[in-house]
Amino acid sequence: MGKWRRRVGVLAAGLMLGGQAVGVAAADADERRTYEGQIDGAKYKVVVPEGWNRTLVLYSHGYYPEGFPVPGGGIALSNHPQTAEWLLDHGYALAASEYKGKYGYTVEPALTDQIALLDWFGKNVAKPRRTVATGQSMGGTVATLLAERNPGRFAGVVDICAAFDFSGYMNTALDLNFAVKTLLAPGKDIDLVHPKNPQASAQALSDAIDEALKTREGRARLALVGSFGNIPAWYSTYDPKPTKLAERIRQQATWVQGAYTLGNGPIGRADIERRAGGNPSWNVGVDYGRQLARSGQKALVAKAYRAARLNVKDDLKRLADAPRIAADPGAVPYLFRYGVARGTTPAPVLTIHNTGDGGAPAYGQRWYANQVKRHGDPAKLRQTFVDRGSHCAFTAAEEVVTMRNLIERLDTGKWPDLSPKRLNRAASAFPEPYQIPIDFLTDQKKTVKPAFTTFSPGFPTRSSR
Repeated sequence: MGKWRRRVGVLAAGLMLGGQAVGVAAADADERRTYEGQIDGAKYKVVVPEGWNRTLVLYSHGYYPEGFPVPGGGIALSNHPQTAEWLLDHGYALAASEYKGKYGYTVEPALTDQIALLDWFGKNVAKPRRTVATGQSMGGTVATLLAERNPGRFAGVVDICAAFDFSGYMNTALDLNFAVKTLLAPGKDIDLVHPKNPQASAQALSDAIDEALKTREGRARLALVGSFGNIPAWYSTYDPKPTKLAERIRQQATWVQGAYTLGNGPIGRADIERRAGGNPSWNVGVDYGRQLARSGQKALVAKAYRAARLNVKDDLKRLADAPRIAADPGAVPYLFRYGVARGTTPAPVLTIHNTGDGGAPAYGQRWYANQVKRHGDPAKLRQTFVDRGSHCAFTAAEEVVTMRNLIERLDTGKWPDLSPKRLNRAASAFPEPYQIPIDFLTDQKKTVKPAFTTFSPGFPTRSSR
């Protein structure tokens, strides 16, 4: 299983010379060599263990809002710190770039900076026998695009809670905020695109959600809002799915508020618009009645509207009559280039996703699988699910088991048994420190049981393809 050991390493910084990083290695008590430095302004970290097995795991971090405290500090080498420890204990070298800029929607620099780091590793450490790309959330997008656009350089991909279609994702965010503004904050000075004051607009939307949660009528409309993104009514890493109507809507609304209003609402949109040269999202021609009919949350909406004694058709008409938002045509290609996977699978891909993830809803897994059917090789793709709320809420045991299965696929040319029963049995064999999930939302730390499950995701309501 690998030893539960604490290491104190002496880190060495690289020196920037002519746009390239010269890394100086330092060895810790267990003879791990650690390199830190910069390549063209992007900080990196590399750790090579004694007895390296010649496999390099290149990790791509997720979306960091400005000032986001990286778990563990420094440059993350995995989604769960204990996953990195296991990999190092078992001979894997780890590498990660922080990307130029670090914060915000950094897919574009990440695609360059990660390849630059891979090149640096080959020149300054050694050429790996194989490289596995892995990443969390937005970093899963990066890992997938790295493999798709650099065929032959990556032997496999492990996607952790990945978002594969950022164009569709940002259209969904626009839908949700458009509905909040129209139904819950009519007449308020809120900019959904080209925000003059992103913080003020985001706060106004958030305040409207808080106010709506106080009444049955407001909660019904919040359920309708959440349905347009097929957002699950499950937010907690540790608590089971809620069953009471008001609590289900509250947890769904918490996703909307955190991920789509305060996260990728006006504040996140201002960042993307700056990078894209304009607004890449639109809702011209969108039929919200059709969105509701396709949503896996329509039963929750019906129940909420009955409880509030409202007619959902009245609110759908309000949405239909509201002025729509057009994209800036020159900005649309940006998210397709830097955020939409094609599904070409030049290397095997194994994914892991929470069933109750509302930040990157699981329907994105269905969307990606369909892209692989169209453009890639379905035999190279396998998808696993963990029955848990929250975003990227996996234990180190669950992550390590996922990586081991991808490695077995690379070693044998065949996928191992990925049934939930086998996966949970394998994850259960790890000691207690490996059974604590990452909980970005509340930062609690409790042990849980492995929760791999059979799951069929719903359908995306605003996919880009």
